[in-house]
Amino acid sequence: MRDFTGKVAVITGAGGGIGKALAERCVAEGMRVVLADVNRADLHNAETALRAIGAEVLSVPTDVSIATDVENLAQKTLQAFGVVHLLFNNAGVMGASAGASPWQTKLTDWEWVLGVNLWGVIHGIHVFTPIMLAQGCESRIVNTASVVGLLSHNPYAPYHVSKHAVVALTENLQYALQQAGTLVSAGVLCPGWTNTRLMDVARYETAASNDIETATTRQMRQAAAAGISPGHVAECVFNGIRAGQFYIFTGDDVDARIRERMENILGRHNP
Repeated sequence: MRDFTGKVAVITGAGGGIGKALAERCVAEGMRVVLADVNRADLHNAETALRAIGAEVLSVPTDVSIATDVENLAQKTLQAFGVVHLLFNNAGVMGASAGASPWQTKLTDWEWVLGVNLWGVIHGIHVFTPIMLAQGCESRIVNTASVVGLLSHNPYAPYHVSKHAVVALTENLQYALQQAGTLVSAGVLCPGWTNTRLMDVARYETAASNDIETATTRQMRQAAAAGISPGHVAECVFNGIRAGQFYIFTGDDVDARIRERMENILGRHNP
């Protein structure tokens, strides 16, 4: 897919961060855009900003962890525009238990993070892929994972697990689409640290008494603040789509860590 003029994009997690930047890039490419986010205030602000520059945009409050919400998103999209050319399963959360071991992490945190980061993508694929297949035109699904989904360790277990799962799910999706000989393709976005509010989107509070957790969270916030801009991520995404890339990266600064993990696997070493 190289020409985006007049086409329709659906973006989850579009109220801020990478999702909002993707929406802005879609509009710059001449696309019509459907914004989805669980935060209604952020969603309204994003829609207002895009309409102010003349964009044709629809916003649909959506909790991607709820299947019926994603079904409603699809219905509203088809009612408004009749077609979907680009689907960005982008909504994601970090949670609050950074630094905690997998067995110490609250079950509510596991459920919330996997509900958004993994089940949100599953719901998007389940609902939108049949629609895109039935259209009979070139279209693409881009799932947002992270470079974390290719590495052997991350201080926040639910996030780490969810991003590995999104990579594997997208690989499986692309294989199935290719085997079926469809006009629909898939790709996985694996950005590095990005200057977004991801670390602030926490439903559960970190235990104040856990010094390791607090220090780790502080370090992660600093890394995010020093990260690349969401706009740069969006540029990498569209460059990747035009080039037909499956794995879409935002830099090569983690190549050595990815290679190390692969060598550990091949050498049967412990992570």
